[in-house]
Amino acid sequence: MRPARPVGAVTRGTTNPNRLRRMDRWIAATYGTALRRATDPVAVDLGYGAAPWTAVELLTRLRAGVRPDARVVGIEIDPARVEAAQPYIRDGLTFAHGGFEVPLPGGERPALIRAANVLRQYDEDEVAAVWARLRARLAPGGVIVEGTCDEIGRRHVWVALGPEGPRTVTFATRLGSLARPSDLAERLPKALIHRNVPGEPVHAFLSDFDRAWAAAAPYVSLGARQRWIRAVRTLAEADHWPVVDGPSRWRQGEVTLLWQALAPRAPRS
Repeated sequence: MRPARPVGAVTRGTTNPNRLRRMDRWIAATYGTALRRATDPVAVDLGYGAAPWTAVELLTRLRAGVRPDARVVGIEIDPARVEAAQPYIRDGLTFAHGGFEVPLPGGERPALIRAANVLRQYDEDEVAAVWARLRARLAPGGVIVEGTCDEIGRRHVWVALGPEGPRTVTFATRLGSLARPSDLAERLPKALIHRNVPGEPVHAFLSDFDRAWAAAAPYVSLGARQRWIRAVRTLAEADHWPVVDGPSRWRQGEVTLLWQALAPRAPRS
């Protein structure tokens, strides 16, 4: 019997070392406790691309900052990429051919699925089905982190999802590269990138963020970090933007909000 065909399509595969360091750092800080409690500490780097740098780095970061017995499986839909990754196999790191079905030995369920820059080429109306498929593969208490970043990891936006559905949206940036917060709009994940238009919550949020950033201009003499913190604090003090993190993350050039505040209003016609 032929093996089932992987679910999904081959991506461009562009990747660079340290591209996902901001995302990895956030995962360790936000979900480290949950991963430490996981019965089986296996993480999936889904769609790692033409080179396996991100899978190698995820293993290193999880073992150093979360738990030393963490394991990572890099999954790629292109079999040539899986073959090319074989020299990088080591204790705790393997590679497998597959897609959104997330094939792991013995039906194992991962505690973490990280899917970065995978859904950019898909249509918006395909995202919900992909999310549902990935959620069904999670271990109890597991998390999916799905989003987009630029080629060298300066700007990211990602969604965190649990088995129950999407939870939060995180904006993260290298502050020295930022002219205004809405520059992050180009890195919105597929579920949101076409919703950055008047009348949609994500557009309203980025507009408010730009206004808060402008109002925080007097802090520029103290550095971009202090300006970012002041702007985020302004948003957090507004009743309609449920910011769920605090200054320790804001200092990293991040802000995380509940998904429900930014979720698309209605299907596009």
